[in-house]
Amino acid sequence: MKLKFVFSLFMAGASLGVFAQTHLEGVEYYKADQFNNALELLERNYNNPGTDKAVANYYLGLLSIRQQDLAGAKKYFEQGVSINPDYAYNYIGLGSLELKNGNVKEAENNFKKAEKLNKKDAAVWVAIARAYYESSSEGATIYEKQIANALKNARRRNMYEPEIFIYEGDVAYDHDDRNSAASKYEMATTYNPKAADAYVKYAKLYTKFNPDFAISMLKKLLENNPNSALGQRELAEAYYNKEDYKSAAEQYSKYINNPSHFKSDENRYLLLLFHGGKYQEGYEYSSKLLAENPDNFTARRFQLMNAAQLDPMKDQLLGLAEEVYRRHMADPKNNAIAIVDYNLISSELRFAKRYEEATEVLKEGIIEFPENADFYRRLAKIPLEQNKFDEAADAYMLYISKTDKASYTDLIQTALLCYYAGDLNKDETQKAKAEEYVRNSIVYAEKAAVADPDNYRPYKVLGDAKAYLAPEADKATAGKADYEKALSLIDQEKNASDFAEIQKALGVK
Repeated sequence: MKLKFVFSLFMAGASLGVFAQTHLEGVEYYKADQFNNALELLERNYNNPGTDKAVANYYLGLLSIRQQDLAGAKKYFEQGVSINPDYAYNYIGLGSLELKNGNVKEAENNFKKAEKLNKKDAAVWVAIARAYYESSSEGATIYEKQIANALKNARRRNMYEPEIFIYEGDVAYDHDDRNSAASKYEMATTYNPKAADAYVKYAKLYTKFNPDFAISMLKKLLENNPNSALGQRELAEAYYNKEDYKSAAEQYSKYINNPSHFKSDENRYLLLLFHGGKYQEGYEYSSKLLAENPDNFTARRFQLMNAAQLDPMKDQLLGLAEEVYRRHMADPKNNAIAIVDYNLISSELRFAKRYEEATEVLKEGIIEFPENADFYRRLAKIPLEQNKFDEAADAYMLYISKTDKASYTDLIQTALLCYYAGDLNKDETQKAKAEEYVRNSIVYAEKAAVADPDNYRPYKVLGDAKAYLAPEADKATAGKADYEKALSLIDQEKNASDFAEIQKALGVK
């Protein structure tokens, strides 16, 4: 790169705003091996003021090579040369293409053009070494001498060039030598404290087994390069991977204001706000996104989810739930909903006494998430609210059969419902069915007694059920042992009504 070009590029960068969107953001992501993100940013920012299109074309060309689009890559490199023939790297790009096509001599000619333009720039020689290395899966072996020579020339120009150490770190990483890779990336950060790609690659080596160290590296990057969108995003992700959702949300709140963020980041931020318990912020942010794009279905879902946690939003929940479900039904494939959505929507419909609609929502949920037994429990609440005890009992028994996590509350509720379903059915023609319900109440009451042996309620149900099923002559004594057990456990002041019933059953006046 000629001195005049370097100076003009520096001045152009200096004149841009803090969060200017240029080629630099895409380059940062490319060098960190995040190629899809790099492509989006390079294309998004291509025509922005401050973007050096010669540089942008070089990296777009490299991305095209990775996509096996060699014709497209050639177009980018040639366009880059025409924009600025003094920018060396597009010649390196053309050389890379020649290597892909097996034209080693033509590749060398292009590399020589790059060398002449930047005789003292060690980074150019590193880029040439990388071109040989990445020419094929056997590039390191086929072009071993050329790579060694390019790196030798790079060190002659500047033995402390950070790109040398980043390249060597990448090679070490490819050979699964993580210790060597870490050492090389660390050296790169020493010689260029603003090298975002070096910090990010260094941090990723530690993300899983030493997340705190990875976080400290990314914080150090942002101390030296505070406006790095890549650094901001990676720090937020590092907190997320550590399951420190509060810190992740706080970091995302900073990053999301960087115009170089991605749409997918907005969804992640919504998730973090919700799981971090920041419901008001989550509601406001989802509402902001919906104002910008009413078809943002993720934002619409999180608007409902956050609103459901806010008391002042209580009266608006039904409308929000209806809109989420309407959009889901209009396009189920692209507007899929999760368990939490089915729960919220069905609950709001149930609260509005729109029982059939609530039932349909839950039945769809069962089809989509058959492993989620809680849907059956929620289904059982619908007939229960309508005093349809037989249907409620059936639904609760079905729920118990679907889960291995039935609680004491689930078991005693099922026992009570089965007893009510039998006891309240006085129709002689339904006697057999009524007795079956009561026998089931005994089954679930016994299980409830095991789940909470110090609670009187299971024993009261057992006493009631046994008395119900006993012949008329034995009714007074059939449940005696269970009633006595219940009496020994009950707090008569807190449960005065049940206490009185048990005493009456035992004939105590």
